[in-house]
Order: sequence, then C-alpha cells, then structure tokens
Amino acid sequence: MSTELSPQDIRILDLLQQDASLTTQEIADRINMSQSPCWRRISRLEEQGLINRKVAVLDREKLGMDIVVFATVSLATQGKKNLQDFEDEVKLLPEVTECYTMTGMWDFMLKIVARDIRHYETFVREYLVNLNHIGEVHSHVAVTEIKNTTALPLETQL
Repeated sequence: MSTELSPQDIRILDLLQQDASLTTQEIADRINMSQSPCWRRISRLEEQGLINRKVAVLDREKLGMDIVVFATVSLATQGKKNLQDFEDEVKLLPEVTECYTMTGMWDFMLKIVARDIRHYETFVREYLVNLNHIGEVHSHVAVTEIKNTTALPLETQL
C-alpha cells in the first residue's frame, strides 16, 4: 500500500466497504474504539482519498438487467489520440459499467450490463460499433455469476 495504514484503519475500511451505511458509533463499537477518534480516522481516510465515495449496490437482476457481457475491443488504428477518443466516448455509455485497457490481443475489456440479449444486440449495433476507431468487438456472455463483490482484499494488508 502506498499509504501507511494501521490495523484499525484497515478494519474501518473493511467495515465501510461491507456496509457504508454504518454510523461512526457502530464502527467504533465494532473495533473497540470511542466515537471521536473513529470519526477522525474516517475523516483522515477520506481526505487521503482512500474512500472515493459511498454508494448503494443495486440488485441488477431485480431491476430487470439480466445479461452481463464482457466485450473485448480492438481499435482499427492505435495511437494516443485514438485511445483517448475511445476512452472518452465509452465513458458516456451507461451500459458500460467497467472499462479497462488491456495488454495482449485486445486494447480494451468492457463489462456491459443489459436487460436481455436483444438490448445488448441493439447496444452493440447502434452505439458500440459506431464509436470512433473501432476495429473488432468480441462478446463473451456471462452465464452464471459465481462471485461479484466490490470489496477489496484488505485482510491481506494486516
């Protein structure tokens, strides 16, 4: 880790990534600390940028978003401007929930969430393949979700 964290800091971060709705008092109680020092630690962790934001994790299936697709993208032509153009454009697509640059055969890996396979097909035909510099798109439809977490493995830092 680039920032020195105490075991208490790591426990606070772990609790918050499991349930960001916990109050400072609830966190303090769980790590055997009084509320004021706990609040100061949380504030410091936020100031250091270790806590980016606090969000609610939604149930995509209950919201009718049944398909997860991992799409690998290769650009037709490489270059810093082409990469930046693609990155700027893909950030505007709400169906793309994650995007990574890749080493190896592909330039990017996208995680795309859609209502169903037809929605995904429409998304690809009307939006994805029309982005600047697209060469190839390969779709990999997820069949069964085995693990899906936003929690980082903080216990390995202790």
